Amino acid sequence: MDERVNAASIDDKAGVMTQHELAIMGSSSAIGILGGTFDPIHIAHLRLAIEAREALSLAQVLFVPAGQPPLRKPPQASAAQRLAMVTKALSAMPEFTDIFLVDEAEVVTHMASYTVKTLERLRAQYGVRRPLVLLMGADAFAKLPLWHRWQDLFGLAHIGVAARPAADTNVLSDNNLYTQVAAWQTNQTNVGAGETATQWSMDSIIQRIGLPADISHAPAGRIVPFSITPLAVSSTLIRQRLAAKHNVRHLVSDHVLDYIATHSIY
Repeated sequence: MDERVNAASIDDKAGVMTQHELAIMGSSSAIGILGGTFDPIHIAHLRLAIEAREALSLAQVLFVPAGQPPLRKPPQASAAQRLAMVTKALSAMPEFTDIFLVDEAEVVTHMASYTVKTLERLRAQYGVRRPLVLLMGADAFAKLPLWHRWQDLFGLAHIGVAARPAADTNVLSDNNLYTQVAAWQTNQTNVGAGETATQWSMDSIIQRIGLPADISHAPAGRIVPFSITPLAVSSTLIRQRLAAKHNVRHLVSDHVLDYIATHSIY
């Protein structure tokens, strides 16, 4: 069978899979994709993966360190160092062996790391039937039109949006989404180069909102919010604390902390 696919074909197939195809695919085959600079990886990243797996019934979660992120300053740690830290963080979690995996493809290339390109590569790797779930926070979702070819993301994967109960409980409510998409449409400075949000009606976004159970019924196309434990931890905070010679133990794993110290990264 020819597994070559483009974004439009996945989105078209999402609603027409037969019951036999769904049975073969199975909800447990869904793959979560957690990208980021991981500069450094910390406990909030790991908790996001754990809680996304539980909430969305993911079979595996791929950690995808970005090589050359186009929308932010270059990471302080090198691509090789960030890959090593992710690998070490996951090695300290033996209960997730073969469940949490590292995808190193982005760090071995000198090209800019665009999420849509990553998803196209993974879609070709996993085929047209398996559900892929791009994991992100509510703050990242709010800035989605800044992303390169952001409209194509929906044809390649579901989007799992992690909402912190105290701050983001209603971030994907109908009212807030209408407000957010209206801002995408009217503020054209918030869209990526060559992109436009005007063709995306608010209704077309609202109709994509789904439940975790919907992930098993199509390979892509849904926006699925889920709650996570709020943790006020960020890579920026950790770098600042390390620069100030403050302790960051238990904010990053001991394996990662030892690696940072050995290589004097921050």
